[in-house]
Amino acid sequence: MLRSCPWFLLLVALVLAGGCRRDEPPVGGTREDFRVEQQVLDFGRVLEGDTARRSVTVSGTGRASVTVSASVRGGPFTLATTEVSVPGAGSASLEVLFSAENGSAEGSLVLSSGGRTQEVALSGEGVRPLPCRPSVPCRQSHFELEPGVCVESVAPDGTACIPESRCQENGRCESGVCVGSPRSCDDDNPCTRDACSPDQGCVTAPVACPAPTNPCRAGVCERERGCTEVDVRDSTVCGKVDCVTARLCFSGTCQEVPTPEGSLCAPATPCQGAGLCRGGTCVRPEPEELVPAFSQELGGQPSSEPGGPVLLSHGEALFASVCGGDAGCRLVSYTSNGFLRFEMPYPDGEARALLAVSDAGVVLHEPGGLASHALTGTGTSLWRVPLGGLEPPPGAGSLVPSVGAGRIALGLEGEVVSLVSWAPPDAGEALGATLVVLAPDGGVLRSGAVEGFAGDSRVALDSSGEVFLFSPGGSLARAEPEDGGVGFRTVPLLAEVPESGASLAVAGERLFAGTRAFVDTDGGLPVTVGRDSGVDGGQPLDAPALLLDDTGYAFAREEEGLVLRAIDARGGAVRWETAVLPERSGVLHEASLVQGGAVSTVTSVLRGGETRAHVQVFAEGQRLMMCPLRGTPRVAGATYVGRFVYIALERSGTWWLEAFDLGALVTTETRGWPQGAGVSGSRRARP
Repeated sequence: MLRSCPWFLLLVALVLAGGCRRDEPPVGGTREDFRVEQQVLDFGRVLEGDTARRSVTVSGTGRASVTVSASVRGGPFTLATTEVSVPGAGSASLEVLFSAENGSAEGSLVLSSGGRTQEVALSGEGVRPLPCRPSVPCRQSHFELEPGVCVESVAPDGTACIPESRCQENGRCESGVCVGSPRSCDDDNPCTRDACSPDQGCVTAPVACPAPTNPCRAGVCERERGCTEVDVRDSTVCGKVDCVTARLCFSGTCQEVPTPEGSLCAPATPCQGAGLCRGGTCVRPEPEELVPAFSQELGGQPSSEPGGPVLLSHGEALFASVCGGDAGCRLVSYTSNGFLRFEMPYPDGEARALLAVSDAGVVLHEPGGLASHALTGTGTSLWRVPLGGLEPPPGAGSLVPSVGAGRIALGLEGEVVSLVSWAPPDAGEALGATLVVLAPDGGVLRSGAVEGFAGDSRVALDSSGEVFLFSPGGSLARAEPEDGGVGFRTVPLLAEVPESGASLAVAGERLFAGTRAFVDTDGGLPVTVGRDSGVDGGQPLDAPALLLDDTGYAFAREEEGLVLRAIDARGGAVRWETAVLPERSGVLHEASLVQGGAVSTVTSVLRGGETRAHVQVFAEGQRLMMCPLRGTPRVAGATYVGRFVYIALERSGTWWLEAFDLGALVTTETRGWPQGAGVSGSRRARP
């Protein structure tokens, strides 16, 4: 029967085969059409503004291909395509983009197909690059994402650059160095001297034509002809002028002509009218007493050290240390027009002496130490430094430290440089010295022994902060920080300055030591002042010594009285000399540089049992002004500010601060020494 029905057997086989595969799904019909390999896609750190790309792998889980839709939620993430076709039993990549912003970002990648959804977490960090600038020319600087810093490299050769020297131009990088071609500064003008400064570039100065031997001719430079001579203006003085004859220029020749009656022969001063020529002589009215612009009672006697300041000025403020009255000893300050700013009593009631003033405060010498008070407010104490707490020089043992006027200098940042001398308790000869630098808050920045600068030695700072030391009759040196240490080493500039006083001035890169020697601050050949330079003798005063440009001014006491000398710093010769006080008993209280190459003084002298005080002005060896103060005051000291001189004086048992307007004739010079040295007040000279 079976053999007769082959089709039946085939049907049974097909049924059996189908029954054995009932557990497999039909083709194209699956519950899991795809899967994603990653659960998290992290982009890491990416520079802000850059776009990073990462791929997600989607695998097909069925035999037939499947289409997967894609989208993103949150964060700066996007897709290259929103749909991907995944082959059956195969895989496909889906690209995700991260547009980095500053900071961390998170989002999700959503994949969907056939009602099934799967998510992939997205994350990344946007990093804002640091601003990178090369440290020197011919270097490139760029930001490295890892480790997050600027990295420099050598710029390619030929890169344009700006040479460090302004005397080069058209710079190009060569092996990491900016190389330029020399800059031409020739302006094709024979009347200018052309040069190049590495800091300023091209600089020019007018040609100084030689001075003609004829005083009525002047050397001038003309572009077409160069240096030539022309007549000076008629009536130009070419020789001696008095009230009889005058040598004046006319048409290029010096002629002697009669001086007209009534000609001006002396300028007016604050206390005396102008002098006029009358009958061949200069006739001037008698000087009158100076009238103070204000008088303010000080409330006590000023306290000071010999040679130290009695008054200090800073800006519009005046300072004095006084003792007396119910308030005891105190620091007082006044405005420039006489109003009291503050009174600060000293805590122990003992006297203090002014030393110097700067923006950082007023420095005073107190018993056993140094102190600083504020310039403003109530003048409160800023710091105190006991001298006994400083490190003594080697072998000092039981020596006692001391400091005083001329041994304090103030730095540019308010630091205090002090030359401390060490001597036996019985005030014998000083046996050692320590140079100390104090911070503006009183802390010790540097301290060390300096051999050969004890006793009356002086310390001074130049405009760059260099420290100089001078021992009267001894050596002059520059003090430099000790290599690798906290002390100092001294660099000798002069081994000895004989017959010198205790003074040291520095201005314009030049030192004036003991009124007997000039030397540049960087060393070099000294210029000495001796008898062969026009100095006949006399004992130089310790202070004040004045220095401006190429002229030093020194006072000396001779048999006939006190004299003032103007000395050429370039050759050592005395340019001019004049008598300041005819009596040896006179006292020089203060001296100041005055604009126009003049010097003004405050002096007093005992005559006929009475003390008379004067304000004087000298220039070119002539006394231009001698104005008496009212009555018979006892002067303690003074200071010059602008066109005023402020004087501390006593009248009838009461101490006053008086101000005198000296007019246009006397305007205090703001340059030179000691104007820029912090010791802007007076130095009371010994009789």
